[in-house]
Amino acid sequence: MDEMMALDFSMRFLHIATAICLVGGSVFVAYVLAPAANISIEQDQHDKLRAAIGQRWKWFVHLGITLFLITGFYNYYQAIPRHKGDGLYHAFLGTKILLALFVMFIASALAGRSKAFEAMRNRRGLWLNILVLTAAVVIALSSYVRTRSLTPAPTQQATVSETEVSKT
Repeated sequence: MDEMMALDFSMRFLHIATAICLVGGSVFVAYVLAPAANISIEQDQHDKLRAAIGQRWKWFVHLGITLFLITGFYNYYQAIPRHKGDGLYHAFLGTKILLALFVMFIASALAGRSKAFEAMRNRRGLWLNILVLTAAVVIALSSYVRTRSLTPAPTQQATVSETEVSKT
């Protein structure tokens, strides 16, 4: 494996691994941890648990966003020459990037302490659902763009019929 291929692989791996950790963690919190905590512990204990988890989770979110931006920019920069003039690719990729930035915004707002986003944190369940749904759309767009880019567009080839061959 040459150095460039190793770097390409590493950046792609980090991008996907980061998505697995952050989206998976968000799914776990939204659909497993929060509902279980809501029915099994008292509110003061729930608040302490949320604060303790939040202290650790915010580092995952901040590191994850940083890794997404670095690896995403690298992967985009590497892919551009292969898709020059492919408007549909750029439309889907642009949509994916904008939605991914929206997901990062929600994750950051929920993990942060800013008073400006207190209303979002007060409706954490709703915003986690929006985050998970939007992340699923980002993953679907990523999958489509990636598989679409692996299949070259069909080219028209001149074919010679058997009759033409036998005439020569």
